[in-house]
Amino acid sequence: MDYIKIEDLTVAYDLKPVLWDIDVNFPKGKLIAILGPNGAGKSTLIKAMIDLVKPVSGNVSFEGQSYKEVYRKIAYDPQRGSVDWDFPTTVYDVVSMGRYGHAGWFKKLSKKDYKLTDDALKMVGMEGFKDRQISELSGGQQQRVFLARALVQDAEIYFMDEPFQGVDIKTERAIIEILKELKSLGKTVIVVHHDLDTVPKYFDWATLLNLKVIASGSVDEVFTEKNIEKTFKNNKLTELKEENYV
Repeated sequence: MDYIKIEDLTVAYDLKPVLWDIDVNFPKGKLIAILGPNGAGKSTLIKAMIDLVKPVSGNVSFEGQSYKEVYRKIAYDPQRGSVDWDFPTTVYDVVSMGRYGHAGWFKKLSKKDYKLTDDALKMVGMEGFKDRQISELSGGQQQRVFLARALVQDAEIYFMDEPFQGVDIKTERAIIEILKELKSLGKTVIVVHHDLDTVPKYFDWATLLNLKVIASGSVDEVFTEKNIEKTFKNNKLTELKEENYV
């Protein structure tokens, strides 16, 4: 059985498809890149997988179970630009919020929850910023905080939406080392990614997407010049958004 299975998934905004008839499977314990041009539906795909976007049709299963049955095993790191960084809260509070999925929103966090928060902040190198307001952080520091919030959930599957966006090379290297460590622990990490040059170095599985799935499989097999060109240069795929969906 495939670890994550997506069948016949179609997502539309204002009656225009963003994803069209997606059939793709993801294996367990891999570092997986989702690649495609702007507007290809990359972020929408992972949002649909975790019930943040309602599909028009299709099904997503995790070892045969729905997201609602396994949500405690899943962590999500959204795009940094989608967050109100002016909200008055501290780094520590943001990271500890990741534990409420386990503790319950109306319960106090335990000593274990606080220890996991401290450990996650240390892992991403942000332990010295725990009392800092998030509005005072740089882009790279904000990304590290969001990674810590995902780590503290102690999940089995991690969804990361552009975790390297707007960070310096030092932060990028630190993040990828953490993601590789998660993989070594048997975790599954699915990353929306844009830098084609780093794909062979960072990932072992890739899904190339442009409204439809162009190719999906091991990086050695599918990350080819032909598939890349088909994904990034075939503008006719985007025409389906207006022509073929009713």
